Amino acid sequence: MALPSNKHNLEINHDVSSISNYRNVCVNFIHEISNDYLEWVDYYKLHPIEDAKRRTNIDNIVQKTSAWINNATNTIKSIDVIMNDGIQKMAEATAGYPFQIGVFIDHTANYTISKPEIIDIKLKSVGRNNRKTKLGFYQKNNQFRIDTTGNASFDINSIKLDEFDFMDINLKLNALQCVPLDIISFTIIVAETDKEMETERRGVTTLIKLV
Repeated sequence: MALPSNKHNLEINHDVSSISNYRNVCVNFIHEISNDYLEWVDYYKLHPIEDAKRRTNIDNIVQKTSAWINNATNTIKSIDVIMNDGIQKMAEATAGYPFQIGVFIDHTANYTISKPEIIDIKLKSVGRNNRKTKLGFYQKNNQFRIDTTGNASFDINSIKLDEFDFMDINLKLNALQCVPLDIISFTIIVAETDKEMETERRGVTTLIKLV
């Protein structure tokens, strides 16, 4: 997954007295760092259609992340979660998706709302040219990336590590210890495999506001 170097070196100051000012700082940072991702798109020399698709996705992420920072945050931590979610999403958009992946909560992808409950997540994926797909790991010892203002975790009993010709599985995110206005961002990794060997992997990041 492509990640440009952070030459902007944003310093997160949790002693910021004004949440409004901090929102402005983070919205400006999202706009600035998006230029780094667009430079990576330039570097890839993609087909014009794919080039335009990735640029449009990055621009949409900038706009949506900025809107969520301005409208769905009431603490420094919630701003941080949404900003980091946007950065993660831009990395994914920059890398593109060579095979199909979909992550849905109540038929909605990428940005959604839910109650503080056991949240059902639908994960769908299909590989290219008769390849299979399976659930991957975000890091060696972490199946998923989770960033939240509350306390949320995936139910390990709902995890299936099988390879699928067509993946259509359910995962469960336990948000029972969260409260309304908490924010959750999580990333699910899916790997494409050929003869049990991983050939590609991509992540999909989802942002949830609890109500």
